[in-house]
Amino acid sequence: MHIHNLSEENSILNSFIAEIRDASIQQDRMRFRRNIERIGEVLGFEMSKKLDYKITNVKTPLGTKQMYVYQNDIVLCSILRAGVPLHNGLLNYFDDAENAFISAYRHHKHHPESFEIIVEYLACPDLEGKTLILADPMLATGQSMVATFEALKPFGTPKEIHLVSVIGASVGVDYVNHHFTENSHLWIATIDDKLNNKGYIIPGLGDAGDLAFGKKLQQ
Repeated sequence: MHIHNLSEENSILNSFIAEIRDASIQQDRMRFRRNIERIGEVLGFEMSKKLDYKITNVKTPLGTKQMYVYQNDIVLCSILRAGVPLHNGLLNYFDDAENAFISAYRHHKHHPESFEIIVEYLACPDLEGKTLILADPMLATGQSMVATFEALKPFGTPKEIHLVSVIGASVGVDYVNHHFTENSHLWIATIDDKLNNKGYIIPGLGDAGDLAFGKKLQQ
């Protein structure tokens, strides 16, 4: 897998990451969602450099200009619910993409420190020969990303796969690197060193879904 860690170079992206990490700023849900969306736009722009392009003649009011435009058939799939702001940021740039949505959540069967990934809701178009973008803001253990891809396999074999995340843990990056093909790509804004005993990224930012949309009702 090709791993593109955008934090290895300084850019405006660092400011957005700093704000979503900041315990005081992140309490503004609208700002948190908007920052995730902006991060998605930056990641999408960087990812676009690896797409396929063709020459198209564009007619202006004063003449004709040859332009290179991407020709990939893109399917953008996000993991509900935390993935929605990231999905929107990517969709701002790939506005003609088809869309897929999937629910993947941690089910703590016996105790808080162990869990399995449960996939329930899934809506997806045909993936055969297309460019699949899997978007999940937090790449902690990597299990959700892999479980999502497994659930999508009946919909066809993509031509190429791009994973997009905001913050990852080294162990999660290693996990997806092991489970996806060599020609897949991971686009990630930054990578932290470790997970805690509950599988959350340290220092991370907390629960992205709760910060974006409010706390879940505990059952």
